[in-house]
Amino acid sequence: MRACIQQRFHQLPHTRFSFLHPPRIHAYTVANVENPSAPCREDYAYANVFLWNTMIRKQAENGDITRDPPLLYYIQGLRTGLRPNGQTFMYLLKALVCGKNVNEGEEVHASVVRTGFASSEFVSGALLGFYVANGFIGQARQVFDEMPQPGLVLWTLMIRAYVCLSLPGEALELFRTMRRVGVMPDMVAVATVVSASGLLGDLGVAKTIHCFIEKSGVEVDAFVSSTLINTYGECGSLTDAYRFFQETAMKNTVVWNTMIHQSLEHNNLDLGKQLFDSMPERDVASWNSMIRGFANVGQYEEALALFHDMEISFYRPNTLTLLSTLSACASHGALEAGAWIHSYVNNNDLNRDGSLDSSLIDMYSKCGDIAKAIQIFEESPRRDLFTWTSIICGLAMHGHGKKALCYFSEMNES
Repeated sequence: MRACIQQRFHQLPHTRFSFLHPPRIHAYTVANVENPSAPCREDYAYANVFLWNTMIRKQAENGDITRDPPLLYYIQGLRTGLRPNGQTFMYLLKALVCGKNVNEGEEVHASVVRTGFASSEFVSGALLGFYVANGFIGQARQVFDEMPQPGLVLWTLMIRAYVCLSLPGEALELFRTMRRVGVMPDMVAVATVVSASGLLGDLGVAKTIHCFIEKSGVEVDAFVSSTLINTYGECGSLTDAYRFFQETAMKNTVVWNTMIHQSLEHNNLDLGKQLFDSMPERDVASWNSMIRGFANVGQYEEALALFHDMEISFYRPNTLTLLSTLSACASHGALEAGAWIHSYVNNNDLNRDGSLDSSLIDMYSKCGDIAKAIQIFEESPRRDLFTWTSIICGLAMHGHGKKALCYFSEMNES
């Protein structure tokens, strides 16, 4: 990779980086001597670093890092005499995360240490995020451990890294260490630790964290509230989740939706419907949860009725709504309702990318209209594994074995 970058460096046109060249800066310095009112050399050097950083940042935003590797821009800037600042490394690491360039990231890490930015919490946070994004939790922890006095942001990032990689035990142990050294968590850190206890699935740990929150005086916002409800649900206690829901003063739509979701996850459809009917304000996620909840327990007529209620209540269904509703139609054999939903999808241009095609094919197949299922497949702009599987299973279900095998062979060749 390094050799490839060096080769690309020598192939670059000189003019691309002409604004970075020291002679330009020297010219500005001479002009400053002749005209004291002119900007000083430091101003121009700062401007060039700003442009240098901007070029690297644009590479990260554009995502096209194979044609112009960000490290190449960085090396060129160094060779023209520029000195990186914290933003240089943050933009560079962000660009490298997009391309999963681990070796280059390690080179940048070495450069961070050499230039003295390893003590910067923001740069260390970017390094930590880079390693976590590539699955190197050991290197991420090394970055954290090398910080002499990590602040709350870095503690939270490291705990969250363990949570994201499904290592709740390590996350909780690090939280205990954080408390031992006297760092007080904020709402974000608390919500992260609560998520870790949910991943662990230990109700006792969840209650201990909840008790700590109440005693510590940390503000409990809607985000923390919804995370606690989720955690109690994941630990198998709908009772504790509902008790906290009733006690908390922070009840926005997200908190209501979380409680409904956990009710349905525990197959308590009555509680979910009661909460849904009591909501002061609903959103599309509220409707989606209830439609999916009815469909999951086989109450397809109720799911379809709820979809119609949603439509006449002026809530615009999204892809998740339609997937749940089409699944209900397929399971219930409701061809007329499924065809109406298909028409609704077409009239409102809700399937432009073909993401609903596999569900439509499945619905028509299970409702007995295999000809329509074939038509949708043939016209589909999106032939992925799910679309192929839906049509092959549909054909086999209707006794069209030869055509199913034909499609199977075509799938293998595509």
